[in-house]
Amino acid sequence: MNLNKEKMHVVIADDHPIFRSGLKFLLEKSFEKISIDQFENGGEVIEFVQSAVPDIIIVDIDMPVKNGLEVCELVTKQGLSSKIIVLTMYKDIEMMKLAFFNGAKGYLVKDNTSEELVDCIQTVMDGKTYLAKVVREQAGELVNQNKTKHQVTELIGSLTQTELKTLKLVSQKYSSKEIANLLFVSVKSVENYRSRICKKLNLDARNNSLLLWIMDNKLILDNIKEFDS
Repeated sequence: MNLNKEKMHVVIADDHPIFRSGLKFLLEKSFEKISIDQFENGGEVIEFVQSAVPDIIIVDIDMPVKNGLEVCELVTKQGLSSKIIVLTMYKDIEMMKLAFFNGAKGYLVKDNTSEELVDCIQTVMDGKTYLAKVVREQAGELVNQNKTKHQVTELIGSLTQTELKTLKLVSQKYSSKEIANLLFVSVKSVENYRSRICKKLNLDARNNSLLLWIMDNKLILDNIKEFDS
């Protein structure tokens, strides 16, 4: 069954060749217009994306040379349009939080159904994030530990356009100097933005509370669009 109108380029990275072959077969069966490249480690993926920008990168976390989290971080820092889906055996919340914090747009565990994988790809291609059903309820509990989703959204809505851009760049692990260059302002201005963000989010600006807040609320933050200029 063809579920996409335009040809989609997908990269599969996993150090188990049998698993890669099975995944390739599944994707080719589900998406008629698709091209697939396979790699056995994260280092090969990083080298590949220097000359090609796939639509989807599916990575395992445990891989040699560079693991899946490192691939997420490096692809995100390069500003590539590729959407990363982590497909792993890990079902714990902390690993999921790290994946999204490092730039993943989808998170699946390897015992997910094939239908959920297809749904995940369609979702991230539409610009949204996708979380495996098996950990979705646990993730919902994370949001409710201190604030409801609605309350978090309201807090983010109190930010100015520049503050929201800064928050999103911080969530992508850019340093204050890198953010300053991207926004064409001074490093001191970025630090002031961060301080104001912490105040509006009711956080202590003197410790790592902003990064911890981002890890807990990355799913919500990723789905909030920046204001129009």
